[in-house]
Amino acid sequence: MSLAVQFFTYGTGDALRAVHVERPTPGPGQVRLAVRAAGVNPFDWKVLAGRMRERMPLDLPAGLGTDVAGVVDAVGDGVTEFGVGDEVFGTSLTPSFAHSALADPAKLAAKPATVSWAVAGSVAVAGGTASAVLDRLKVGDGETVLIHAAAGGVGTFAVQLAVARGARVIGTARERNHGLLRGLGAVPVTYGEGLVERVRAVAPDGVDAVLDASGRGEIPDSVELAGGPSRVLTIVAFDAADTGIQIHTGSPLGTPVLQELSDLIQKGHLHVPIARTYGLTEAPAALDASRAGQVSGKIVILPE
Repeated sequence: MSLAVQFFTYGTGDALRAVHVERPTPGPGQVRLAVRAAGVNPFDWKVLAGRMRERMPLDLPAGLGTDVAGVVDAVGDGVTEFGVGDEVFGTSLTPSFAHSALADPAKLAAKPATVSWAVAGSVAVAGGTASAVLDRLKVGDGETVLIHAAAGGVGTFAVQLAVARGARVIGTARERNHGLLRGLGAVPVTYGEGLVERVRAVAPDGVDAVLDASGRGEIPDSVELAGGPSRVLTIVAFDAADTGIQIHTGSPLGTPVLQELSDLIQKGHLHVPIARTYGLTEAPAALDASRAGQVSGKIVILPE
């Protein structure tokens, strides 16, 4: 038997229970991981709250978690990429807030010995999303990009990846996170009324592209600053499609992207701030902390 976090009704963290379940058996082309770390993403608490029921109906009880890092402890038929004992990170096929999870080797990469479990378990979803949206926005050397919620999970990755591409980054965040953003290479500005004026004070000609990871109503200001909607993209404001901006709902993620992120971490070009770690039985508090949105950096569940 193995321990896993499940919810039997939709709600907040109080709906979660750590229960004993059978360890999953890997099928052909799958591996099983002994989970060492599982990053918490906003998607997780949204699923728990029932916000994704129409797009992703579930049979309850159900589990949570997609980010994962762990040790391969079983392999299915036909798997040649990894063997038992290999340390890996990426995304899981089954919920990762658990002691055991199944994964597709094509969505994993080898975990470097110099990268902590907490960091490795936090990279795939946020880092993969950031890489994909910067590709869609065609952010390149010498351009200026505005990133909303720049101190958040996706935001911190997007800031650093854009800087690595040679872009100048302006990031919106609460004032208490401005020091973090400066440390990541961004010029911080504060949310709220007067945003356009504050951005123009540091970028008089506006910006080339905008990534909205906030969803706090910045789309009109973003379109104005970018000179039109074509290079404005949101990962949260799905009701803004009629404005002509780009809507990003998913990121095809594979080993090459994970390897790229891993290389940047090892070279010191990508820092993954860890806000706090929780044990598996503390998952309710972890999900509630993510939902409150008051942390800067990643929240991670460490099952052991």
